[in-house]
Amino acid sequence: MQTRVLSRTQLMVSELGFGCMGLTGFYGTPLNEEEAIRVIHRAIDLGVTFFDTAEAYGPFTNEKLIGRALKGRRDSVVIATKFGWEWFPNGERRPNSRPDHIVKVVDESLQRLQTDYIDLYYQHRLDPQVPIEETIGALAELVKQGKIRHIGLSEVGPKTIRRAHAVHPLTALQTEYSLWERGPETEILPTLRELGIGFVAYGPLGRGFLTGEVKTTQDLPGNDFRLRDPRFQGENFARNTELIERVKQLASQKNVTPGQIALAWLLHKGNDIVPIPGTKHLRYLEDNISASRIVLSAEEVTQLETSVGQAIGERKSEADMRLISRD
Repeated sequence: MQTRVLSRTQLMVSELGFGCMGLTGFYGTPLNEEEAIRVIHRAIDLGVTFFDTAEAYGPFTNEKLIGRALKGRRDSVVIATKFGWEWFPNGERRPNSRPDHIVKVVDESLQRLQTDYIDLYYQHRLDPQVPIEETIGALAELVKQGKIRHIGLSEVGPKTIRRAHAVHPLTALQTEYSLWERGPETEILPTLRELGIGFVAYGPLGRGFLTGEVKTTQDLPGNDFRLRDPRFQGENFARNTELIERVKQLASQKNVTPGQIALAWLLHKGNDIVPIPGTKHLRYLEDNISASRIVLSAEEVTQLETSVGQAIGERKSEADMRLISRD
């Protein structure tokens, strides 16, 4: 697999990363640890060097899994994780990006990941109570100390990106981007390209929708978080199913899967974009990585963009959308 450079800060990663969230839940029953580690090791064998996790996944269990899985392989991989929450005994959480809190939680993440440095450390969600300049200032100190090497943001808008980047160079912005979620194209991507910041695209397969494997919500287990996703509900589900017909048609013509077409499209959108699909299945992992070898013509890219269009419905629940900053 080829590599890509995330931003002018020169962080080298594989052109496809691996989103680790689903290994410990969210998409139904999590894998047992032995199976999850087998998937991660297979990803490394196939050329993946970029692994994305967060303290919020579990919470905490995903980082622990990644730490155990990457033990002995640390020097050959790039680990990205995220901070930004304060957790309470009743399971509730709230945004917290105060500098003193960051100093505390970075050490906890380092311990769970069994490493002495984090390659890319993202603020998971903006804290409305803390100016972004204070947060980035605290992260810049961690860079000086060697605890983190690169700084990223997740789910923020152009104004926040500019304010943060003025304090310390950002390496990456992470948000959802796929054939059916085109929102970043309007302001986010132009801002990032102007400033020389990389883009990490999560949800590149539309949470599985763009694979064509989810025929009905009855296919999803009862504890699957997608059941709360507006795009998977009621009339939205039926209308979104119609959107991906062109993806299926082109996949059939090329003798590949719809998911591979969706990933190939993202890879064709720029060398500064790194999708991070996740999976619990070795077969799907191998399919995803094979997408990097698919060549799309300019005409095919345009046809996909015009025929698929924006998904129907918000991309997250109302409660989750309130945590996203558009500024």
